[in-house]
Amino acid sequence: MSVKKKLGFWRFLRTSLIICTLFACVNYILSLAIVFQLSQPKPLTQADAVIVLGAAAWDKRPSPVFRERINHALYLYRVGLVKKILFTGGTSKAGFMSEAAVGRRYAIKHGIDKTDIVYENQSRDTWQNLVNAQIEANNNDINSVIIVSDPYHLARAKIMANDLGLNAQISPTPTTRYTATHSKLRFLAQESYLLMLYQWSQLFHSPVFDSLFQKIG
Repeated sequence: MSVKKKLGFWRFLRTSLIICTLFACVNYILSLAIVFQLSQPKPLTQADAVIVLGAAAWDKRPSPVFRERINHALYLYRVGLVKKILFTGGTSKAGFMSEAAVGRRYAIKHGIDKTDIVYENQSRDTWQNLVNAQIEANNNDINSVIIVSDPYHLARAKIMANDLGLNAQISPTPTTRYTATHSKLRFLAQESYLLMLYQWSQLFHSPVFDSLFQKIG
């Protein structure tokens, strides 16, 4: 290969890397904006059910993060915005209650009629939460939902719900464990990154992207 061709190749490679880097940076900034925008509370209309996205449970007790999601769902139920509560989430350890079962138990202890509770206990991540919730919704004549989670988590959940064809609104928990500035920024950065990865996986439908997203999402 001549010197001229070698220089041309390296110039092309450098230009390609610069373009890819700029594309990733712009995409990430847009993801940041979407995550922040969709984290803000918005007026809600009545829906058939509220979907509570799973979070960690400690044996039979919901973690602080999960408890806040459940409490917000109970509020939406009590003020008449929804008629049913749909809990999602499996278990991370054999022999322990699933996240959904913990949520159901907590709700019943706080006065919710068990006939108004639907749950699935197999999902392990946000995508599976929503896929399984859609199945339960179809089986229980639930045509519209409000998704409840931590504020910065909702952008990814909303976009996934749209991709699944769910008629979904979103409602962030009014309280969250991410109160310190550094915690909020870290959570915002993480969710923006995960949203970007999810959008890439949908765009390219690449097994590599899908596998990576399943591991961290």
